[in-house]
Amino acid sequence: MNIFCHSVYCICVFANVNFGIYVLDIVHVGSIWLVLLINSLVALVSLSLGALLSSFAASEFQMMQFIPLVIVPQVFFSGIFPLDSMVEWLQNIGRIMPLYYAADALNGVMYKGYTFSEILVDLLKLAGFALVFIVLNIISLKKYRSL
Repeated sequence: MNIFCHSVYCICVFANVNFGIYVLDIVHVGSIWLVLLINSLVALVSLSLGALLSSFAASEFQMMQFIPLVIVPQVFFSGIFPLDSMVEWLQNIGRIMPLYYAADALNGVMYKGYTFSEILVDLLKLAGFALVFIVLNIISLKKYRSL
């Protein structure tokens, strides 16, 4: 990505977090910088997953068909419904989705005041997801698209 895209991306993450905290008055106990870090990692994971999925899509319409299959389940397993009340095989599915770790880290920082060391495992898992998606994206682009 070029410097312009990075700048726009950073501005959007910063604006969204500040809007939520200062305009919507969302309660937060922990550091706003950790919230920004978590949201930045979530954005990186989402962008790399979207780029990976788009490398397999032949058209925009086909890309839109991926959304119910990939994005919607992540939302449901991110903490809207507690995973502890689900059967074990559904808990295991929820734990392989990136938004689960993002929601866990955000809940820890926003409501419990967790520090960096307490959310490090979630951050590493998010970074791992991003790395895996980026590597798979490179492989798929080399295989399916002419570079």
